[in-house]
Amino acid sequence: AAADGRDSRYPTIDFCKDPEVICSSAEYKELKWIAGLFYWMESVQTYNVDGWDYLTELRSFVEGGMTGTSFIDAVSGIVNRGCHNP
Repeated sequence: AAADGRDSRYPTIDFCKDPEVICSSAEYKELKWIAGLFYWMESVQTYNVDGWDYLTELRSFVEGGMTGTSFIDAVSGIVNRGCHNP
């Protein structure tokens, strides 16, 4: 955006040349949280594979009293390995 003359929150960062800046920036420590939140919204909350739908499973987990570890294990699998049943 900044190169095109548009407003940019991070005008001095080139994420294409240095994607590691998301985790390594001392100046913009919030980048790690922003990237994590984006990942959560785009990859976890929308996850629906082989009959396992995040939002449906979340509702079931909450309505069931948030007991057991199967929901947490599945979400951990999504985050760490990209699937609910690794």
